[in-house]
Formats: sequence, structure tokens, C-alpha cells
Amino acid sequence: MARYTGPKRRLSRREGIPLFSKDVEYLERKGAIPPGQHGFSRKRRLSEYGLQLREKQKAKRLYGILEKQFAKYYKIASKVKGATGVTLLALLETRLDNIVYRLAFASSRASARQYVGHGHILVDGKKVQIPSYQVKPGQTIALSSKLLDNTQVKKSLEESKTLPEWLERKAAVGKVLRSPEREEMEESVNEQMIVEYYSR
Repeated sequence: MARYTGPKRRLSRREGIPLFSKDVEYLERKGAIPPGQHGFSRKRRLSEYGLQLREKQKAKRLYGILEKQFAKYYKIASKVKGATGVTLLALLETRLDNIVYRLAFASSRASARQYVGHGHILVDGKKVQIPSYQVKPGQTIALSSKLLDNTQVKKSLEESKTLPEWLERKAAVGKVLRSPEREEMEESVNEQMIVEYYSR
């Protein structure tokens, strides 16, 4: 299972937004300084291609997937009738690891991915260990009884977090009510720029 294992804060600094929950406070305090010894001085104006590339990299890193898989998602989205960018984001949002995160079962997408990979997530009562599994409307997502004793999970479940309207949760069981609308998906991503990047 391929994933990024390098320094994570470096990615948040590069994209200028907190990609991981622990980086929120750091970026507020230090500002979005690009990584590297020339981070302070390097303030070049990006070309149109550069802006498109940064947007693609940001989306890829937000959802914790690598280049080949992201390109595959774009290819699938481009074959679906409708707005390619919105379809791409919908595919990313309905990944199992992202839904576990959106249901507030985990504090981050990385934790959600780990729960799935370790077999702690049940979809319609069956164990699913594939983070990229596409969850369909009407399916239920639940935590395994073993994971309910986890201190981090208990803390996440106790926190009052507003869920997106396309999801519902009762205790440790969540359900996908429908496909997400654009305004209910990741706001920091400009999907049109990603489409332009792949349309070159």
C-alpha cells in the first residue's frame, strides 16, 4: 500500500494551508513559509501552469494519495457525464478513509486510513481493509467493537463536530445518505485548475 512517509509539515508549508490538523497552530504562528533554506526569500510569481500544478498537488496531499492513483481518479471522472472537476472531488470524498474522517471517527485522514488498513472499519457489517473503497449512498460505516475501546476514538466520538449533510451518524455507526454537493466538499481546492492541468 503506497503512501507518503516523509515530513508532513513540509507539505503544509509548501501548499500554504494546514493539510494535517497538527499544522493549524504552526501555520497561524509562523505563517506559510515555503520549506527549504530560501523559503523566506523565494517569492516568485507563479505561471499559470505553476498555479495549476500547485492546486493538483494540494488536492492530492489533502486526501493522502499518490500521483498515479490521483491521475486514475481524474481519468474516471473525465468519462462521467457532468462537470469533471466536481466528479473528481466527489470520488475523493466518497473514499472510505475520507468518510471515516468526515464522520469524526478519526481526527485526521491519516488516522482514518490506518483504522481501515488495520481492519477496524465495517461497511454494511463486513470488514473492509481498502482505504480507497468507494462508498455508495445507503451504505453504513461502523467501527469494530475492538476500536471502541481506543482512547483516541472515544475522544473523537465525544467531540461535537458538525457533519456534512450528506452523512449521518448515530454513536459509532454512520451512513452515506446521498452523493455530496460541491459546496459540501473540500472548499480549499479549485477543481477547475486541476481540470486545466490535466487538459494541457
